[in-house]
Amino acid sequence: MRRSSTVAMGFVTGLLSGYMSRGLDPSSLLEQVGIMPQALTTSDFRIPLAQYAALFNAVAEDLDDEAVGLFSEPVRGGSFELLVRAVLSSSTLEEALERASRFLKVLVPEMPLRVASSGSNAQLLITSSQKLDRNDPRRIFALEWLLRLVHSMACWLAQKNVYLDVVSFPFSEPAHAADYSMVYTAQAKFCGEELIAEFTKRDLTIPVRRDEGALVDFLVGAPGRISILYRRDRDTIQSVRELLAADLRGSPSLTTVARELKMSPRTLQRRLSQEGMSLRDIKTAIKRNAALAKLTRTDQTVSQIAYEIGYSDAAAFYRAFRNWTSNGPRSYRSTFSSKP
Repeated sequence: MRRSSTVAMGFVTGLLSGYMSRGLDPSSLLEQVGIMPQALTTSDFRIPLAQYAALFNAVAEDLDDEAVGLFSEPVRGGSFELLVRAVLSSSTLEEALERASRFLKVLVPEMPLRVASSGSNAQLLITSSQKLDRNDPRRIFALEWLLRLVHSMACWLAQKNVYLDVVSFPFSEPAHAADYSMVYTAQAKFCGEELIAEFTKRDLTIPVRRDEGALVDFLVGAPGRISILYRRDRDTIQSVRELLAADLRGSPSLTTVARELKMSPRTLQRRLSQEGMSLRDIKTAIKRNAALAKLTRTDQTVSQIAYEIGYSDAAAFYRAFRNWTSNGPRSYRSTFSSKP
């Protein structure tokens, strides 16, 4: 199975950690959604996204807890819908996130969320007051899950991808850390004091573009489907991403991509629209992620990177990069490079 279309076993065992901490055996739930219980002991085993979402919902239903047993008090069924309704009338993403932080302090007081900004950057900050070991699977998954949940909702409200530039996690690098680039950001760091997810401050000014009419579709399959990062569980988007990522310098048209995927241009356009992205959005996301990774993990010059991801004009790359991050590429490299 495609790596980007499946879930690493580390996320699965994390999902079950709260359930199992109560002395419960998840075997029947695993079999209910078509997963062999033996898979839990195979670290390199992966399951389809649909099975992961179904397992999440099965655990939530069995416990009557939309947070799947991660906290001392359950988050009763319907709480997530109330959260979304509480933020839906916000005028901007900043207002929505502030409302969400207040709502979540009531739902999960053990893991409060804050929104902050400084200079050109904004942050989502999550702390943990749970008396658990830093590397307890339940604590790790609670932090992973809460960030995915809030980020998914933010992207849906904005009707666009709100890119996370850097995320610092307050635990050791897990075995499934390689998947973080597909779920959060390619710039993941570990062993911090609290979870800090950084993004561009101007995204806080994005108007909330959703209404009551769109809410029903968003809640289909919740909370399991929504706990997978928004737009990363969409088959058409994944297929297009993988096709485009194979040739960063290329810029195929909608017609060309549709032909490669054996569908009509109209069908491709309709499916991408239903999944919340356009071909241009996907091209931009791939080039952006590739640029960030090359800047922070290689010694290539800015000009070389610009050329490799499809910019023959370095000035155009500079303009695009500043639009992505509010920083120039050299400034970004000096701040976030993982090279010694």
